[in-house]
Amino acid sequence: MKFTAEQIAGMVKGVVAGNPQESISTVSKIEEGTPGSISFLANPKYTHFIYETRASIVIVNNDFVPEHPVNCTLIKVESAQVAFGKLLELYNQIRNDRKGISPQAFISGSAKIGDSPYVGEFVWIGENVVIGNNVKLYPQVYIGDNTTIGDNTVLYPGVKIYSDIVIGKNCMFHAGTVIGSDGFRFAPESEGNKKIPQIGNVVIEDDVEMGANCTIDRATLGSTIIRKGVKFDNLIHIAHNCEIGENTYIAAATGVAGSTKVGKNCLISGHVAMAPHVTVADGSMMGGQTGVSKSLTVPGQAYLGSPAMEVSLFRKSYIYFRNLPKIVERLEKLEKKLI
Repeated sequence: MKFTAEQIAGMVKGVVAGNPQESISTVSKIEEGTPGSISFLANPKYTHFIYETRASIVIVNNDFVPEHPVNCTLIKVESAQVAFGKLLELYNQIRNDRKGISPQAFISGSAKIGDSPYVGEFVWIGENVVIGNNVKLYPQVYIGDNTTIGDNTVLYPGVKIYSDIVIGKNCMFHAGTVIGSDGFRFAPESEGNKKIPQIGNVVIEDDVEMGANCTIDRATLGSTIIRKGVKFDNLIHIAHNCEIGENTYIAAATGVAGSTKVGKNCLISGHVAMAPHVTVADGSMMGGQTGVSKSLTVPGQAYLGSPAMEVSLFRKSYIYFRNLPKIVERLEKLEKKLI
C-alpha cells in the first residue's frame, strides 16, 4: 500500500516541504533509507545522514533548517520521534489487519466468537469459549475450555491458553507464551513428593502485553492475577497465586515465585528473582539481577543486589565488595603484627 507525503502529513499533523505527491510504501532507518521508504530525524547525531539518505520522505522537527541541499521530501512536525511512532503504529495496524476464519481451524460447537475475527490455520478453540470482537488468533494458537477473551486481543503463533482463563480487552501475547500451566507445587511424603493439583485459574485484565515465551502459572486455588496495563518482555515466569499490579513493567528473564504480590507502577529490570510469599511496594524499581528475598515495603524505592538493598546503600557497599581481597590482606598483616 502506498501513501503520499500529503497523506502522511495529514496523519501526523505536519507540513510538507518538497513534493507533496512523493509516495512511499515502506519504512526505514535514515542511514539505510531506500527509494520508496520514509524515515525520521530526531537525534542531532544523525543529522549528516539526511544529506546522504536515499529515503523518499523524512519526518523532521519544525526547527530543522538544512545546511546543505536535501534530495528527499521533508515533513515538518512538532516532534519527529512522536510522529514517526504514530506512523509505525498505523503501519503495523494495516500490516496486521487480518480477517476471516481458516477452514483448517477447529472451533467447538459451543464456542462463541465475536465480529470481525481472524482465526488462522490449526487454531484449536475448546468448549464454551467466549471470544470478543476483532480478536486475532494466529496459526497454532490453542484456547482451552471455558476461557474468555476480550475485544481486540491478539494472540500470535503458538500461544497456548489453558482452560478457565480470563483475558481482558486490548491484550497482546507474542509467540510461544503459555497462560495457565500448572503451578510448581509438591507435598513431601514418605514415598516421594506428591504433586498438588492446581485447580485455580489465571485472570489477565485489559491492556496487558507479554513478549515471546512467557509463562503464567494457574493458581492452586483462586487466581493468579495480572492487572491492567502490565507489560512483560520475553521469557518472564509468574508462578501460581501471584499478583502483578497495574502498569508494572518487567524486563526479560525475570522470575516471580509463588504467592508474591508486586505493586503497581513498578519497574523491574532483567533477570530479577523474587522469592515466594513476599510483597513489593508500589513504584519499586529494581536493577538487573536483583534478588528479592523478603518484602520491600517502601513505595518508590530503588534496589540493587542480591539480597536486594536500597540502591545508594548497595553502591556504598560495593566499594567494599570490590576491595575485599585488599581489606583481608591488610587485616592479616595487622594480625601478624599483634601476635
